[in-house]
Amino acid sequence: MSTDFLFEQPSDEEIEYEEDDEEEEQEQEESDNEDDNAKPRRNKKAQLAWDFSAYSESVAEEHGRRGTTSIDAKISKAREQLSVPIAKPIEEDSDSDDSEPHRQEEYRPEDDDDDVDTQVAEKKPFFASSEGVSFHANSFMDLHISRPLLRACEALGYSKPTPIQAACIPLALTGRDICGSAITGSGKTAAFALPTLERLLYRPKNRPAIRVLILTPTRELAVQVHSMIGKLAQFMPDIRCCLVVGGLSTKVQEAALRSMPDIVVATPGRMIDHLRNSMSVDLDDLAVLILDEADRLLELGFSAEIRELVRLCPKRRQTMLFSATMTEEVDELIKLSLNKPLRLSADPSAKRPAKLTEEVVRIRRMREGNHEAVLLSLCSKTFTSKVIVFSGTKQAAHRLKIIFGLLGFKAAELHGNLTQAQRLDALELFRRQEVDFLIATDVAARGLDIIGVQTVINFSCPRDLTSYVHRVGRTARAGREGYAVTFVTDNDRSLLKAIVKRAGSRLKSRIVAEQSITKWAQVIEQLEDQVSAILQEEREEMALRKAEMEANKAENMITHRDEIYSRPKRTWFVTEKEKKLVQKAAKESAAAKENGSESKVMSAEQAENLKMKEKRKREREKNLPRKKRRKLEAAREQLEDEEDVEEGKEKTKKEKSGISLVDLAYRRAKAVKAVNKAVDAGKIVRKPGKKLKPKSRVSESRTEQMQDLFQNDTSEKKQRKPFHGGAKKKSSFKSKSRY
Repeated sequence: MSTDFLFEQPSDEEIEYEEDDEEEEQEQEESDNEDDNAKPRRNKKAQLAWDFSAYSESVAEEHGRRGTTSIDAKISKAREQLSVPIAKPIEEDSDSDDSEPHRQEEYRPEDDDDDVDTQVAEKKPFFASSEGVSFHANSFMDLHISRPLLRACEALGYSKPTPIQAACIPLALTGRDICGSAITGSGKTAAFALPTLERLLYRPKNRPAIRVLILTPTRELAVQVHSMIGKLAQFMPDIRCCLVVGGLSTKVQEAALRSMPDIVVATPGRMIDHLRNSMSVDLDDLAVLILDEADRLLELGFSAEIRELVRLCPKRRQTMLFSATMTEEVDELIKLSLNKPLRLSADPSAKRPAKLTEEVVRIRRMREGNHEAVLLSLCSKTFTSKVIVFSGTKQAAHRLKIIFGLLGFKAAELHGNLTQAQRLDALELFRRQEVDFLIATDVAARGLDIIGVQTVINFSCPRDLTSYVHRVGRTARAGREGYAVTFVTDNDRSLLKAIVKRAGSRLKSRIVAEQSITKWAQVIEQLEDQVSAILQEEREEMALRKAEMEANKAENMITHRDEIYSRPKRTWFVTEKEKKLVQKAAKESAAAKENGSESKVMSAEQAENLKMKEKRKREREKNLPRKKRRKLEAAREQLEDEEDVEEGKEKTKKEKSGISLVDLAYRRAKAVKAVNKAVDAGKIVRKPGKKLKPKSRVSESRTEQMQDLFQNDTSEKKQRKPFHGGAKKKSSFKSKSRY
């Protein structure tokens, strides 16, 4: 079967194992003097499910094509230019009497913490255990799956199903709708992938169609799920899987979707883009819809996209939702799109991994500026490898990457300001343990299963307990040991109390030596000039590249003008104004969660109603003549530009309270007419000696014109309708529209 339209599947053997096999084969050849035709040894080691290197071009090729340099090259150049190399502080042994070592002790809540009212209320488990469902199985053979899948599980080293797999696989094979919840690292991906592949074995093979759609919130998680399905289907060559995410080639994905693969792993935005703008791509024959990390998908930013995709899917389908945490928004989607769903919650009483050690580093107000020094103190002595550092912003993560590089620490960064090739390359370097630290934002907090992560450090405190659960879930997976260290300031007491309630007596407090913090703070202060120089070089490089892109764009517009304008315009299911409204509501919701006031924030239902109202308005405008429709579109675009320029509500109120030129001119004309009437009636007598100043020809003509317009409008109104006494009506100002 041709695979021209598919992404290259990752190889079955990992690189580190291939190198070991080559060394063993060379030793065997030297000892036995065998020929080159010797039979290769069979790799008995378990395969790894994840491989990120095969999904995009290398970072070196990307930089060569774009004419840029990597951040590592800039850091190396900055280190070479240092006249005096910056020395790291020498960490004395803990046995020395002169130094104060880092130590761990039992966490003791302070008096202030007892008075803090936490926002995390105790709720009943969202998913109740269904009657008659077994969460135990001795082997995968007990789950009644086919031999190709059993061979794949054996190759991946899966011997015994986890509780969520034992409960989910038999029920999913019957076609039931499922909502599954389990702790992080419990094998939820295999729980929905195995029954899906089993059902595809019995599909009508003479009619190709997209039968399974798997949606994930992030690109990296989609790549991981696609790689996992490729490994599980390695002994099923007739099943094809396609990856549809942002950051990769749209044309290649479009060609892959036209070939009708059996499984599509996608992010919501790119999938909607293809369904609306790619020819011959639809979901008419979809049989299974899977939402991985469902609670993240249903947040305000993704809610409208998920609802649109659910609307495009056929009603007769199987729907499965999986996540480690569930929210109330998931319950709304269950009522909307699932048919008598079965709720499964594996390990409801153990929401935290059993071998996870949770620690807290309290940072006082006087030390809030020394976050980076505390982090370097821990990373240089206590946690030296296989560490994920979670930062709150992309800029903070990039700054930490530069500081780590200048100090000689092997680190990679992962955040939204990087290209897709750079993001996948960072994950691959960390997976191969070529770097010791992965500095990331919440992009890496969901679903990523990187084997061997020993420590998670929350450099910035998470927004809520749900984010905390997913962050610390990157370690202590599948029964392994792990550490989670969280930096907590005085402003994060509510989250600290929630963590204490979740961890119980197992929460530890880590004390970082003051002497070490002071030394690292001095080192960071010496590096500020180099950090600023690297950031300035990046800004200049970005400006040059942007200018080059604009020049290339203008050249292409001139050269290929007819071809570009002949293409159909790409459409979206909401307008730009509606997208901005949703984004604004999402920001307000996040700010309200931090401040504890959510009453003034637009709800998802209100945003949906507003979207439907705008949609009906657009449908009415379609019936208008083309000329009027174009005028409306131009006026709408101008209004949107004006709204972008306006800053703040106070400025808007001031502008609204001001008098426009039309109103001012109208009032002046009315005042002039009233004065002339009063003079004619004899109520006002002008002094004969006083003469009016001569007016310019322009002002006289303008005044006379306005007086004539006013008199004409009033006379026409009197002819049409008799005047009734009382207050003036709004219709009496109709002449304003003439201006």
